[in-house]
Amino acid sequence: MDECVLKTNNLTKTYRGVKALDNVSITLTTGKIYGLIGQNGAGKTTFMRVVSGLTFPDTGTFELFGHTGDKSLQLERKRIGCMIEYPGLVPNMTAKEFLRYRRLSRGIPDKELEVELLKRIGLAETGKKKIKHFSLGMKQRLGIANALLGNPEFLMLDEPINGLDPIGIVEIRSLIKKLCEELNITILISSHNLPELYQTATDYIIIHQGKIKQEITLEALEGQCKHHIHIGCNEPEKLVSILEMKLHTKSYQVMPDKSVKLYDYLNKKEWVAQVIYENGIIATDLSVRGDTLEDYFVSVIGGGKDV
Repeated sequence: MDECVLKTNNLTKTYRGVKALDNVSITLTTGKIYGLIGQNGAGKTTFMRVVSGLTFPDTGTFELFGHTGDKSLQLERKRIGCMIEYPGLVPNMTAKEFLRYRRLSRGIPDKELEVELLKRIGLAETGKKKIKHFSLGMKQRLGIANALLGNPEFLMLDEPINGLDPIGIVEIRSLIKKLCEELNITILISSHNLPELYQTATDYIIIHQGKIKQEITLEALEGQCKHHIHIGCNEPEKLVSILEMKLHTKSYQVMPDKSVKLYDYLNKKEWVAQVIYENGIIATDLSVRGDTLEDYFVSVIGGGKDV
């Protein structure tokens, strides 16, 4: 059974009369990558700041690794690594000098950790190059290395791919997946862009105006956005038989409302309709559906402005 890493119960945080978090209740379990998706100002950073102890909720509670209460939470936070907002780098240091500075300031004795982390994040060959001369992607990777110094079991990364070029995005996404797979670290990564995190996360949490609008797995998200012929009818069992016997396909899905999603014959909708009709099925709906990731995100948060 997967261990519960984080469980929140109705977390609420208000700034100047505006709810940055509005009764947020979510549960994160071990070994997964969670994408926290929302527009700028949706509450992503505030949520991470509350969990990391940088700010406190007005109301609500949360557990870390099954523990709650101020003293226990402070102890459990030693198992968390964070990069919230911008990585606090020192421009005139090299990558190794910076990690040594951060390691010593945190009282971590393992000297070999610096070299190990630089290799893991792909910065082992930067040598004497100063951080101020690093690309944005290199700085983000170094920020992640800093968050990994304490060998965390839970990693929170706030918009680590924001502003990166396509190569930088691929590098960070690859690093995140590698950390989860090789070290079994649970990762919460925020972004305002659902397509940028698509297929990086295993689970997605959509937040809007401080409220959790939806929690959805990658598999379910792909199902929602995959183009298909939507067939509505009152006899799904008979329809499925026709799809298999007459259209020779098993590429379909029966939905809870008894409608059927057909993933084949997208360009032959009229022929599909004819075959169904000739075999005694009256379709109440027959239409090609399937959102883009952007459209799906907009439909979940309920609007299209400033997305």
